[in-house]
Formats: sequence, C-alpha cells, structure tokens
Amino acid sequence: LGNDYLINTKDIIGIFDIENTSTSRFTKEFLSAKTSGKKVVSVSYKMPKSFILCSDDEGGEVLYISQISVSTLRKRAKLITV
Repeated sequence: LGNDYLINTKDIIGIFDIENTSTSRFTKEFLSAKTSGKKVVSVSYKMPKSFILCSDDEGGEVLYISQISVSTLRKRAKLITV
C-alpha cells in the first residue's frame, strides 16, 4: 500500500480511485462513517490517490488510504497472486 504497509490480498474487498468515487454522496457518507469509527489508516501524508477496503481479523472492515494509484495497486496484487 506504500510506506511499508502490507496487507494480504485475500483480505481486500475493493480498491477504489479516490478522485472518481469521492464525488458520490454515498461514498462521502461511507468514508465519513469509517473515519468517525476510527477504522481508517492513512499510509502516507502525500495526496491520496486510492482507498482500499479490507476485512479485519474481527469480522469488520478497515479502510486504508494510499498515495499509490489504483492501477499500480492492482498490478502489485496480480504479481503476488499469480
């Protein structure tokens, strides 16, 4: 995900482009709910490009915000799972 943050590909629910999805009211509400529930991990202080929704060990969800683009994250996931 960047800055030495690693997640298991089996835990990934979805990878989303922050610029394209954050215009939706539903996405804004979702991100706000995750932020208020302290289920958000920002892996960089740089301008975010994507967010990754993952399942956690407790049956919940964690949202990671990354400076890496969706296409790069998908390529990395494919390299690992092949």
